[in-house]
Amino acid sequence: MKNQDEINIEAESKNCLNDQEQEVKIDNMSDQNKNKIETKNKNGLGEKWPEPIVRVQSLAESNLTTLPDRYIKPPSQRPQTTIINHEPEAAAINIPIIDLDSLFSGNEDDMKRISEACREWGFFQVINHGVKPELMDAARETWKSFFNLPVEAKEVYSNSPRTYEGYGSRLGVEKGAILDWNDYYYLHFLPLPLKDFNKWPSLPSNIREVIDEYGKELVKLGGRLMTILSSNLGLREEQLQEAFGGEDVGACLRVNYYPKCPKPELALGLSPHSDPGGMTILLPDDQVVGLQVRHDDTWITVNPLRHAFIVNIGDQIQILSNSKYKSVEHRVIVNSEKERVSLAFFYNPKSDIPIQPMQQLVTSTMPPLYPPMTFDQYRLFIRTQGPRGKSHVESHISRR
Repeated sequence: MKNQDEINIEAESKNCLNDQEQEVKIDNMSDQNKNKIETKNKNGLGEKWPEPIVRVQSLAESNLTTLPDRYIKPPSQRPQTTIINHEPEAAAINIPIIDLDSLFSGNEDDMKRISEACREWGFFQVINHGVKPELMDAARETWKSFFNLPVEAKEVYSNSPRTYEGYGSRLGVEKGAILDWNDYYYLHFLPLPLKDFNKWPSLPSNIREVIDEYGKELVKLGGRLMTILSSNLGLREEQLQEAFGGEDVGACLRVNYYPKCPKPELALGLSPHSDPGGMTILLPDDQVVGLQVRHDDTWITVNPLRHAFIVNIGDQIQILSNSKYKSVEHRVIVNSEKERVSLAFFYNPKSDIPIQPMQQLVTSTMPPLYPPMTFDQYRLFIRTQGPRGKSHVESHISRR
């Protein structure tokens, strides 16, 4: 006799479109919409990955003693070749910590600290941010439960490179690429037409309710942070948000699952990159370190505070600020003893409006460094090429 979880898995399987049904939907589309899909396919974002997908969690659970070649980084990219801070007590070289309650109460020291963080680090931790600790814990634990489900429950939501929505195990569509040691789940919150509960997991039973509430709270937090970032640039509080599209912003979640790795000194959980979007609000695993930030040519291991969020500036805000704010390269290391789960919430501009340096931040001595480009156009790079350091944003700097 089938248990309730098995019945729910089968029901969800019927609700998810398989490849053949997707093709039927495309056949029934208007010519204009077909052309859009064909254009995306020409850009490398088709319905199929270039190679069969292997789940990293399945590899980790097979008791490997060696690392498959597909996950072995070149010597220059391996984590043990770089100076790393492993000192939790060395707060002086951890990323800045911002008390939002104090900042919104008018504390000038906190305002100065967040300004320096955006200009020099590109990263900071926020405490007293208004999101309930119980909700943060529930969000993280719910996703841990999802990744511990039987494989068939997760494969129902297997994703494609066309939208990346769902359960995945790679970034980029380059055949033969060296891969990162992680699985993930990617879903949309905003704009609302992209928010589709059928593409969200239904197990564990409370996951949709918890993640929906979590997403709403982080959209609010993102809006509050935007007012601070805008003011610190000498702009009106609302101006940066307006450049993002006002209320029509994008918001999505990538939940990262990093299994135990038999040879962590040879692999990375996530390769060096800067985030292509606007701002990332990360809920880290506060029991297992993994995030590293590049600062002054040194990789700093971030020591997360309990119930704090880690915020980082994305490429779109670097562009809007005309490089006054910096998106910073970061990566994730793995270990052989513990698995790790983190939730990266992306607060992005409306996808089809041109993003370019704000006019108030352009002068005769500091001309615009970037040409106009929509976020839809910009993020095609990481979706096709995978994480590649800061090469993409730097490639767009005007050489005047």
